[in-house]
Amino acid sequence: MVLNDILVTAMGILTGLGLGKNETLQSLLNQKSAIGELKHLKTIHHELPVSEVRLSDEEMISLLNYDSTKPLTRTTLLGMLALKEALEEAKIHKDTPKRIAFISGTTVGGMDKNEDYYKEFFQNNSKDEYISLHDCAASTQAIADYFGGFDFITTISTACSSAANAVILGANLIKANLVDIAVVGGTECLSKFHLNGFNTLMILDKEPCKPFDKDRQGLNLGEGAAYIVLEKESSAKERNVKPICKLSGYANTCDAFHQTASSPNGEGAFLSMKRALEDSGLSINDIDYINAHGTGTGNNDSSEASAIKRVFGENIPYVSSTKSFTGHTTSAAGSVESVISILALKNNFIPANLNFKTPMEDVALVPVQKTIHLPNIKHIMTNSFGFGGNDSSCIFSKII
Repeated sequence: MVLNDILVTAMGILTGLGLGKNETLQSLLNQKSAIGELKHLKTIHHELPVSEVRLSDEEMISLLNYDSTKPLTRTTLLGMLALKEALEEAKIHKDTPKRIAFISGTTVGGMDKNEDYYKEFFQNNSKDEYISLHDCAASTQAIADYFGGFDFITTISTACSSAANAVILGANLIKANLVDIAVVGGTECLSKFHLNGFNTLMILDKEPCKPFDKDRQGLNLGEGAAYIVLEKESSAKERNVKPICKLSGYANTCDAFHQTASSPNGEGAFLSMKRALEDSGLSINDIDYINAHGTGTGNNDSSEASAIKRVFGENIPYVSSTKSFTGHTTSAAGSVESVISILALKNNFIPANLNFKTPMEDVALVPVQKTIHLPNIKHIMTNSFGFGGNDSSCIFSKII
């Protein structure tokens, strides 16, 4: 290790694949997708498959031993459970004598409760307490207040790159010596607004999504939360915490090509991957696996595949999209897929790209179709691309 390496010392995750790292790992290894008919979201659109966390709000409140009389949103509950796992592994509590940042990405925020109580807001004031929870930062503050001990709290909302940008901001705060530890990630519940919004864009598949397949029809939405704990080696040693891996490189770019579409040649994605590699000091031959953004939409997959070919040429590493397991968890995707990437790095396997059959005609990128076990995976890149061309790439590496 180098003295100023940014280390990952803990992580927590909650998605349709399960509660925590162990359930997530087993679902990935067993190629068990969480995409199916919706259960919790109150909508007429049961023809649209999604990946929901199996727990109800009431079940999550019980697991957290939370005061059920206080107003709370599903986004907040998901975040609390994922963060609880990460903080316990990191041995962080409200009295930890360190400068600790909490950076959370979300876009839905408390929209789910505003949808539920919208009519009541006009008819009476019985649910007015939920209005202020609509704001994205309200979920971050509620999560932080539940655990306590954070010295810096902020929210990032850059659509589907939000949680990845939380990782990047946390690393930069540590490098600038503004904090000792950064707890970073994102949380997002399903809402009628973004289900209907993506449906209006005509990019939702009515079957389980098929990233990078010639016959892909769009994405499946998902929900979940994930957080990772970042700190320098000196901090980890002082706290007697064993690091899992290191964040060896990262970059954020924005090509601003279109409000929702990626540029055809993947300029923003190309630059984020290229600059992340430069930041890490690694070569294209060092990357063992790319956890692709891979939404299953016609535009994204062609654009991302083009960008990957531009960066890696004929030396393309293993590629897959784990959104075929979790659905697209939107603002939480960057941290959900970071945790999945770290699990793959730690356990030496490449997750499958489920449902793939036929290569794309315009860019013939063939993803991994079945779980591959390798003797020693050293470096994994994960991509998260948001609306407006806000593109981020992070590289996680084994500690040698």
